[in-house]
Amino acid sequence: MVSMERKNIKVQYFALLREERGMSAETVISEAQTVKQFYEELKRQHHFRLTVDVLRVAVNDEFKDWDTILKDGDRVVFIPPVAGG
Repeated sequence: MVSMERKNIKVQYFALLREERGMSAETVISEAQTVKQFYEELKRQHHFRLTVDVLRVAVNDEFKDWDTILKDGDRVVFIPPVAGG
C-alpha cells in the first residue's frame, strides 16, 4: 500500500508560471508522490497552461525525471521553455 504522506515542498516558479501564479516561490503541503503528480496538482489548482512535456524540472538543484519521488522538504523548480533572441 502506498502511503499518502503529506510533505512540505518548496516550489519556485519562473517566467510564465510565475506570472500565472502571481508569485515566484511558495511552500506547498502535498500528498503527491512524484514530481509529475505534484505539477499536475498545482496545474489544476492554479490553472497553469503549460504541460509537463514542455517543462523541465529540478529537485534540490538537480535536473530530474518526472517520475522522481518527492520527499518532505524537497525544493522543486519548474523551468518553462525560454523564448528570446
